[in-house]
Amino acid sequence: MISAMQSPDFWVAIGFLLLIGFILKPAWRFIKDSLDTRAKKIAESLNEAASLREEVQHLLADYQRKQRDAAREVDQMLADATNEAERLCQDETEKLMQSLQRREELAEDKISQAEADAIQEVRNRVVETSILATQRILEKQLDQKTATTLLDQSIKQLPTKLH
Repeated sequence: MISAMQSPDFWVAIGFLLLIGFILKPAWRFIKDSLDTRAKKIAESLNEAASLREEVQHLLADYQRKQRDAAREVDQMLADATNEAERLCQDETEKLMQSLQRREELAEDKISQAEADAIQEVRNRVVETSILATQRILEKQLDQKTATTLLDQSIKQLPTKLH
């Protein structure tokens, strides 16, 4: 038997393996470099996606905070507007009550004045009627001299009786 090293098949196999090794070595380097480049791109994409995810989460948190702040602000505005409306309603109610009170006082003053005027007019008519009645009675019962004396006395007493 021929030793394995002396066999041409052995050397053909060795040559074939060396040829494959020489051919595959640059191809392996190319495949390895391509895979490394692709792995780097994938890692960069993953890192970019992670940073974008963080950025989106921060933006989401900011928008949620802004939305909560806006909701609080709207609630505060609504409460302020309600309070202001109630205050205005109370102010206007007070003004209306004061106006009604003033009108009532004015009406009472007018009624009092009209009452005083009516009483004064009645007094004046009573005085006029009394004077007329007295004059007629005196004309019938008194002579000229007695009438003049009574008239003078009445004129003297008039200021004390009117006040």
